[in-house]
Amino acid sequence: MTRLAPFQLHQPDSVEQATALLTELGDEAAVYAGGTELLLLLKLGLTSISDLVDLKRIPGLDTVSVDEDGVLHIGATATHRRIERSPIVIAGWPLLAYVEGRIANIRVRSTGTLGGNLCFADPHSDPATLLLTLDARVTLGTGTTERTLRLDEFLLGPWETALERPELLLSIDVPPVPAGAGMAHQRFHVHERPSATVSCLARVEDGRIAEIRLAVGSVGHLAVRVPAAEAMLIDVPLDSMGEVLHAAGEASAVAAEPDTDSNGSAEYKANLVTVLVERAVRDALGRAVAR
Repeated sequence: MTRLAPFQLHQPDSVEQATALLTELGDEAAVYAGGTELLLLLKLGLTSISDLVDLKRIPGLDTVSVDEDGVLHIGATATHRRIERSPIVIAGWPLLAYVEGRIANIRVRSTGTLGGNLCFADPHSDPATLLLTLDARVTLGTGTTERTLRLDEFLLGPWETALERPELLLSIDVPPVPAGAGMAHQRFHVHERPSATVSCLARVEDGRIAEIRLAVGSVGHLAVRVPAAEAMLIDVPLDSMGEVLHAAGEASAVAAEPDTDSNGSAEYKANLVTVLVERAVRDALGRAVAR
């Protein structure tokens, strides 16, 4: 591991100041919030910058709140630890608090941010998979303009997002969980970063699956929703879903496009996804029935 190369630190007091700096400094400047991934890349010598724009002094970007429509707003610089321990999140989105509380280790969760995690677009992001099933959106802006995207529109590929310089991610916006829905998150990991994640949200009416959302991550280049698998499970009776559920797991594995890496072969990951989808769906349905 190399020593950090010299850089200039900037600490703006507003979104407008931050985006003006990014415009002035050009592509050699990077945005900094928690820095848990960026600083590691810099220490490894895998990237270099001339200027670092620190967002932590900008008021309001680290808040966690709920608006009058029941939508959860997580500021871009809110740490994983703040989200994990937020009474608002625990009350309305308990699975999100649970997942945030199992990211890496306490040091990472205390400094790293959910906004930074999503902007880094690491294919092994645990929260991204869950947030897809929650129909999360992100708000991007410059201080004078704003736009909102679905999370699947924001995440374009490994380490690639829809941010257009000098835009900043301002907040992650999560709708309320549908009444009567059960949720589950399955995660397989050997080290701190997961090698497979599956999230599910499900509702039951009259003994049948009335609504289901499935997302798979950490096995390919991108966390994805799997509408083909969701369509297979809609209106299926709970007492006769065995074969259909297995087929939905296989369809999910195909949609996730697993690749071979240090975590295992593509075939191994596909089998893992199939198993985790079955577990997540059964878990979510069980929680929905118990409500």
